Amino acid sequence: MPNLNKTQKRTAIFIAAISALVAVMALQTTNAQSSSESKTMAWYVANIKDAEAKNKECRADPSNVELQNTSECVNALQALELRFAVKR
Repeated sequence: MPNLNKTQKRTAIFIAAISALVAVMALQTTNAQSSSESKTMAWYVANIKDAEAKNKECRADPSNVELQNTSECVNALQALELRFAVKR
């Protein structure tokens, strides 16, 4: 950094560090939002093959109740029930 005094150098480094931190936080927020967005029941009704595949995935291990209770699994099952009047 040419011709900067000690305070100016510290300020420049501080601003660069804050900018980098903000960029990292923005990327993490974007990734978290895209990974947390689950498909809706309406989406699964319109994409019934995907609903069947998701339901098969969710029911593959009957002991995995946590997976079965995720919004995607519930939405896929509800879409199949709505589309085909399938009982649980």
